[in-house]
Amino acid sequence: MTADPAVSHAIRDLVIANRILARENIIDDFGHVSVRHPRDPGRYFLSRSRSPEIVTAEDIVELTLDGEPVQPETRRLYAERALHGAIYTARPDVNAVAHHHARSVIPFTVTDLPLKPIFHMAAVIGPEVPKWDSRDEFGDTNMLVDDLDKGRSLARALGQGTAVILRGHGSACAAASLAAVCFVSVYLSENAKVVLETLRHGEPSYLSPGEVAMTGKMLLGEMPMARAWDYYKARAGFQAL
Repeated sequence: MTADPAVSHAIRDLVIANRILARENIIDDFGHVSVRHPRDPGRYFLSRSRSPEIVTAEDIVELTLDGEPVQPETRRLYAERALHGAIYTARPDVNAVAHHHARSVIPFTVTDLPLKPIFHMAAVIGPEVPKWDSRDEFGDTNMLVDDLDKGRSLARALGQGTAVILRGHGSACAAASLAAVCFVSVYLSENAKVVLETLRHGEPSYLSPGEVAMTGKMLLGEMPMARAWDYYKARAGFQAL
């Protein structure tokens, strides 16, 4: 691999993040998660095209923000790596990106029902998750974010937030660290479940914008992130790391 401890640590944690999101039923066989290079902000790490539950350090590929491998690569790569590179380009504050198809989120992508935080742990998704519809700019497509034009369009929809939903597809989450992007991804899905359940009983009372701002900032702080990361790692079988 590499003699640089920062790079080795980033790759190790990226493998763990893949396993975490698979264990938490956020990423299925076709989702993916990436991390920005700790030494070079113009590059990032992403697995080769492989189901996240079985990703290892040997599967990790170093890419430019245009999605090109830094070293010659013969293995098949994710078609949607443009999603990651475009978000990193647009958002210097983002160091980790996840794309997933959590089923609880899908109803919000195909209806006018807003996806807003209904309980405090979900404040990290922002006051309301924006929706991106590829048809608006690109008409009928194969539904993948498989080129930089689509990636840039999606990044514009994400704006300065932590999550965006994709019509009939899923979600992209962006955060300052792998721990944070796992946290946002998990609670995006959990919040969607709670909203859908609440609608059976009445109109939801969502968090106010002020509550979202203050609670989200608190939850993404150092202590909550360390606690959540340790919890997720243990559930994914990495207690010792």
